[in-house]
Amino acid sequence: MKKPDNRRFIPRERNWHPPAYAPGYKTTVARSPRQSPVSMQHPTRSELTGPNFASLRLGPHDNDLLLNYREDPALAGQAGLPIGERIVMFGRVVDQLGKPVPDTLVEMWQANAGGRYRHKKDAYLAPLDPNFGGVGRCITDAQGWYHFRTVRPGPYPWPNDVNSWRPAHIHVSVMGPAISTRLVTQMYFEGDPLIPLCPIVNTLNDPDAVETLIGRLDMARSRSMDYLAYRFDIVTRGELQTYFEPGVTL
Repeated sequence: MKKPDNRRFIPRERNWHPPAYAPGYKTTVARSPRQSPVSMQHPTRSELTGPNFASLRLGPHDNDLLLNYREDPALAGQAGLPIGERIVMFGRVVDQLGKPVPDTLVEMWQANAGGRYRHKKDAYLAPLDPNFGGVGRCITDAQGWYHFRTVRPGPYPWPNDVNSWRPAHIHVSVMGPAISTRLVTQMYFEGDPLIPLCPIVNTLNDPDAVETLIGRLDMARSRSMDYLAYRFDIVTRGELQTYFEPGVTL
């Protein structure tokens, strides 16, 4: 006999997340919804399940941004490696009750060490790095752990006002245990002085919510003469959910 599906669905805490309309972050003026959100009081099985990524086949360097844009990953030494401070970004994905989320897809994208994205509409004057693509993906293990090797991205200017700069950050998309728990967020770096100046960060009224966006330096996981490690744990739903980017997630 099939066991009943008794998983609890905890609605998003709207006071924890930023408002959809935040004039200080000018992009929200045009893209914020004009009508009130519809409350999902009785979610169906389609919201509480899938997709299943356990059998998704990934490339050998999909989570290693030092190698996955290299023409020949077998090149010896430093030939063809991207420029920048080498780092590892890692952490756990957990659900609304603190349980690990195994076999879920974690995707990330970022600017290079100079603050430039590999995107045709990025007009920043910083140069592109010919050995850095800026995207990666991995599947969480049985305990919900994920891991990426990359370079620390640089800050960059953006046309929000006269002199707005984005702090160094890495964008992250996590599917979570179900369709309704997909989260798109970003990790900032501990101690960055640009964090409190960022108009996007300032859409959050709760300092504790800002803390969910900050990756913490972990010297125990760093490797001498190689890289620094930053831990960024992600909660996919409920009152303690990691802050999401306005207008992006479900």
